[in-house]
Amino acid sequence: MEKHDSSDRLLSNINVKCLTLRSQIWKEKKKLWVVAGPAIFNRFSTFGVSIISMAFMGHIGAIELAGYSLAFTVTVRFSCGVLLGMASALETLCGQSYGAGQYHMLGIYLQRSWLVLIPFIILLLPFYILTTPILTFLGQDKAVANAAGVMSLWFIPTIGSYAMSYTLQMYLQSQSKNNVITYWAAATLLIHFFLCWLLVMRFHYGATGVMLSTVVALWIPVFGQLFFVFCGGCPEMWKGFDIAAFYDLWPVVKLSTSSGFMVWLEVCYNTILVLLTGHMTDAEVAIDALSICVNIGGWELMVAFGLMAAIGVRVANELGAGNAKAAKFSICVVLTTSFTIGTVFFFVFLLLRGNIAYLFTRDQRVATTVADLSPLLAFNILLNALQPIFSGAGWQRVVAYVNLGCYYLIGIPLGIVLVYELHLGVKGVWMGMIIGVTAQTFLLICITWKTNWESQVVIAQARVRKWFLPTHPIQEDDSV
Repeated sequence: MEKHDSSDRLLSNINVKCLTLRSQIWKEKKKLWVVAGPAIFNRFSTFGVSIISMAFMGHIGAIELAGYSLAFTVTVRFSCGVLLGMASALETLCGQSYGAGQYHMLGIYLQRSWLVLIPFIILLLPFYILTTPILTFLGQDKAVANAAGVMSLWFIPTIGSYAMSYTLQMYLQSQSKNNVITYWAAATLLIHFFLCWLLVMRFHYGATGVMLSTVVALWIPVFGQLFFVFCGGCPEMWKGFDIAAFYDLWPVVKLSTSSGFMVWLEVCYNTILVLLTGHMTDAEVAIDALSICVNIGGWELMVAFGLMAAIGVRVANELGAGNAKAAKFSICVVLTTSFTIGTVFFFVFLLLRGNIAYLFTRDQRVATTVADLSPLLAFNILLNALQPIFSGAGWQRVVAYVNLGCYYLIGIPLGIVLVYELHLGVKGVWMGMIIGVTAQTFLLICITWKTNWESQVVIAQARVRKWFLPTHPIQEDDSV
């Protein structure tokens, strides 16, 4: 009888623990999706602008599609990688200050981030102006390089929109003011699609109409979010422009530079692999097919980036509040969530194969090449469900070193060997990319597993206290 009672109590305790764990997971998922839902939708919108533009370009002509794809990859994707990476430092700083209850610092951090990004925007301009000679020097097809040069000049007005948009998103997400992001993201997609249809289909402006609509669409959410911030949407966090924004810029520069370098390495990796396809026979088809695959995979990557934004906010909030276990638990929950979503996308793209290519092109050769790449695309999608989550946990400098080693010492050399020595063509490019990302994901899993979360709490809280004890500078280190 006593044994029976003991086993009943044991089962009862197990059931209580399971219910408690389920309750904790459910609470954490709700906190994550408050940030992740709008973040995913907003990234879908920003990425959707380029997808809509690609779709219209593909139906204008193959040269226009290849030119847009190459210009977007070499200039916009490169710039966005730098700017998004640098803006992610704001996510860490604002999240930790919000978690520690130092609300007034959020507006000052936002202004500091703008001051840090302005010089980098100016430094990026030559890439847009000199796109054609750069691509010609790199051996790209002359007709495609000329088309890409024209598209790049149209992209110049969008550099500032990306910088403003990313920083405003990080600022608003850290305080869970996500509805305004969602509303303007929805408006952007609808307006861009309508303008493209109007200018291309009705008024026959061709590629000029697509690019004009792109510029307008990318600035719409920026003006909307600025209006929200400046007109009382964040009363505790925005106290107006403050001279304090010009002080202590160096720690923000260091963290922003580490973050920018981390994402820049990743973006350049994809850019170099696309450029490799420009040296193949029938380069136009190869560039179109690889660009379509990269952009299809980008849809799923936007989900992972949205979850990355959520985990960045959650980890920063918990570390700022001194909750090390809660930060680690958040990472576990978001990893399982992202992997589940990635698995669904994995099977969807395996089933669709080349059929989805017809959204972007009418060329049978391009669609056939996309179908051949579909298994590699599906596997890449599965990896992309995990990799960004680790990058969003706040270890910008460490991830930059991991990216440097895995992409440039493993992925690109292997891609070159597979393309030029084993003659695998565009498949070899993609296989090299996947091997590099696989190595990166494995190393980031190991880093996460070995992280001392208590020490991360000390670093986060010291960073917050610095503003009240300016004579005692802290070591700005994000190592694990």
